[in-house]
Amino acid sequence: MTTGKRVRIIAAVAVVIIATAAVWYHQHRRISTDDAQLTATTVAVAAKVPGYVVGLAVTDNQTVRAGEVLLQIDDRDYRIARDRALAALKAAQAAARAAAENLEVTRISAPAGADAAAAQLSAARARWADSQASRQRMEDLFRSGAVARQQLDDAVAAEEADRATVAHMEANLRGQSSAANQIEAAENAYRQALAQVGQAEAELARAEVDLAHTKVVAPFSGRIANRSVDVGDYVQTGQQLGYIVADDLWVVANFKETQLGRMKIGQKVEITVDAYPDVVLIGTVDSFQPGTGVVFSLFPPQNATGNFVKTVQRVPVKIIFDQPPPANMHLGPGMSVVPVVLVD
Repeated sequence: MTTGKRVRIIAAVAVVIIATAAVWYHQHRRISTDDAQLTATTVAVAAKVPGYVVGLAVTDNQTVRAGEVLLQIDDRDYRIARDRALAALKAAQAAARAAAENLEVTRISAPAGADAAAAQLSAARARWADSQASRQRMEDLFRSGAVARQQLDDAVAAEEADRATVAHMEANLRGQSSAANQIEAAENAYRQALAQVGQAEAELARAEVDLAHTKVVAPFSGRIANRSVDVGDYVQTGQQLGYIVADDLWVVANFKETQLGRMKIGQKVEITVDAYPDVVLIGTVDSFQPGTGVVFSLFPPQNATGNFVKTVQRVPVKIIFDQPPPANMHLGPGMSVVPVVLVD
């Protein structure tokens, strides 16, 4: 073998070795999976109150902004309920004002009535004492023959009348002595009136909330998807009317558990969307799900039954885009992608 031929062979072997090493190094620092999809914040739009749809402000796949009205439910019954609750609140407030005024009057009149009753009883007792003394004198004079029978009868009648007056005044004073009870009753009536005002306020607030819910609004900005309602439909509370898909796309990639050893948060990712194979988007590993996908499935496997077969599990990994995808790329949740993680 000539020297030149030997040199060419050595050079070819070196090129193969270098190329193999380069390919190995390139592949060794790239971890990929085709079990990956685009994901976005997706919320079902639902009715919070029942009624007929009288207005629809959006069409299929339309872009909407947060707070924008999507549809209008017939609000006539809810306006009547709001007005009725407002009238009930005004009535309760008027009753509370009347109870407050009655409480103030009772606090003044009840003690004053007791004082007046005590004074009247004192005067009645004084008159009774005088009539008792007059009766005693008349009885003595009648026994001595100094006065006639009629005069004695008059004195007896006067004493008995004064005694009855005293008994009446004592009963009246006992009734007036319950001033504290009267005040307590007035306070209880006032507290009850305030409670009724609070209940009426709650009913009005509820009626106003129900009225506001006749307008179904977008919870955030995004696009309408899978609209399932039209004008004239009767919707129930909680009925799904469609979906809103936000623009905050990210990737959920299900990597094999054997691939995670060299992956970590913050590593760069090359993302290729199946619909646009010539476009490479750049992202970053954001987080790892704390568990494999099957753990959170509807029927997780039970390996303690004796039929265990070891299989490689997959762990969902969240990947976020460094920059939002171009607007001319029609991307949405569920589209297939291939992420390639650039590891150290």
